[in-house]
Amino acid sequence: MQTFPVRTARREQLLDITGQVAAALRDGPDEGVCIVFVPHTTAAVTINENADPSVVADMLAKTSRMVPRDEGYAHAEGNSDAHIKASLVGSSVTIPIAGGRLALGTWQGIYFCEFDGPRSRTVHVQVLGR
Repeated sequence: MQTFPVRTARREQLLDITGQVAAALRDGPDEGVCIVFVPHTTAAVTINENADPSVVADMLAKTSRMVPRDEGYAHAEGNSDAHIKASLVGSSVTIPIAGGRLALGTWQGIYFCEFDGPRSRTVHVQVLGR
């Protein structure tokens, strides 16, 4: 397993981590799977379009409307919305490896999703294959 740090600058932010994940494949298998895992309860990881930055803006805007920050939650820390958003998006993604490369679609990128920043975070990458 390889681990790399992520530093976020805003409370809610999606960072393209495709390059860091791809770097974990060096000296790895030609075929297999790559698992990307975020060990945080207020952050997540997803795969989506990385060609048009308005997609990221739309995703953040919509999740904020769906799960507002100030909704009278019981959790005393004031970040219940971040916990909910992280659960909705998910803590891991699995990407096939073909020819020693991530088998992502033409427009796809891997995003670290911050919902309670700014913070220093960690991403784990596990590569399995033959």
